[in-house]
Amino acid sequence: MPTEFAKKVYKQLKKVPKGKITTYKEIAKSINSKAYQAVGTALKNNPYAPKVPCHRVISNNGSIGGFKGFKQGSTINEKIQMLKNEGIKFEKEKVKNLEDVLFRF
Repeated sequence: MPTEFAKKVYKQLKKVPKGKITTYKEIAKSINSKAYQAVGTALKNNPYAPKVPCHRVISNNGSIGGFKGFKQGSTINEKIQMLKNEGIKFEKEKVKNLEDVLFRF
């Protein structure tokens, strides 16, 4: 059962449209929190994927971050492919044109 914090994270994340990304920090700010890592933990435990599109959340510096509780390997490649399928472009494992595709709440 998701915590109240996680429910807030999921509610915000559902607002991020296909073809856009957001960051752990942006989500935390949108729920009046500085708990960026807790956002990551909520996403790692997301029982509603892909309806709650946790693959659209990246690190503040444009790097891919984690996915399904991992920071490397095939799951990260899966996340990158999902984002590419939505039109997100990458350059050296970072989102290209971050400001153009960044969703702010």
